[in-house]
Amino acid sequence: MANNSNSFILTLSCADRPGIVHAVTGFLVQHNLNIIDSSQFGDPTSKRFFMRMHFSPAEPDDQNEPSSKKMTAEDLTGAFQPTADSHSMTFSLRPFAQKPRVMIMVSKIGHCLNDLLFRQSTNQLGIEVPLIVSNHPDFAPLAATYNIPFHHLPVTPDTKAEQESKILELVKTHNIDLIVLARYMQVLSPKLCEVMSGRIINIHHSFLPSFKGARPYHQAYDRGVKIVGATAHFVTSDLDEGPIIEQDVVRVNHGMSPKELTIAGSTVESNVLATAVRFVAEGRVLLNGHKTVVFN
Repeated sequence: MANNSNSFILTLSCADRPGIVHAVTGFLVQHNLNIIDSSQFGDPTSKRFFMRMHFSPAEPDDQNEPSSKKMTAEDLTGAFQPTADSHSMTFSLRPFAQKPRVMIMVSKIGHCLNDLLFRQSTNQLGIEVPLIVSNHPDFAPLAATYNIPFHHLPVTPDTKAEQESKILELVKTHNIDLIVLARYMQVLSPKLCEVMSGRIINIHHSFLPSFKGARPYHQAYDRGVKIVGATAHFVTSDLDEGPIIEQDVVRVNHGMSPKELTIAGSTVESNVLATAVRFVAEGRVLLNGHKTVVFN
């Protein structure tokens, strides 16, 4: 069994060319590191190569053999830098056990928030949730049941810039790695999207790219759809156009009302968002232009 408390996740991307896997595995051999799990993908369109590798220090062959010097993520990052430079890699290396610190934001629809908090409390997501932010006070009692601080930050068109400044202050104060919009029904400003680029996940209650914007279930009802779904994606300044992380659908029929479609879709939304959060937390999602590579 791998000792995940002393293992690491390496993710990288670079221009695709021969020798990348050889260079990475050579680095691991040089530092007496053992591969636990490895995934890779070469995109024939973007000509980019992507890799996720889970590794740990090799166990001594003999119990009397001294263990190699324990290296930290900082040690390994510094040691790997020449390899990365030689292939112009963008990379991240972190302890497997390190949990991203996540700010959850919500408005007045709470099923995704409730689902995330339960999964986090039962160690299903691999994240820490230091705070919840909302433009409404409705879910302060729910946050309290999980002993998570709740910040009510109301917003109007006139106060949007001030409210988002407070959000960024909280991001800095709490060392937030990721923002999750759990049905936060406000369009984020281009500034906030830029500052947190690649670090905001949204759940859209539709199977994008169909039925974007408001009231997607009513749009779906009007079109007589036979499936409804949900899409988790990274947030960009282009509304509902960010790189897609995860999607799923559920079958519906002509006899269902918009309310019944909404109920059917809510379970899918919760599952899709939780899956996306877990994939990102485990370093399984790499950006590939307007798309993602997901090693799931």
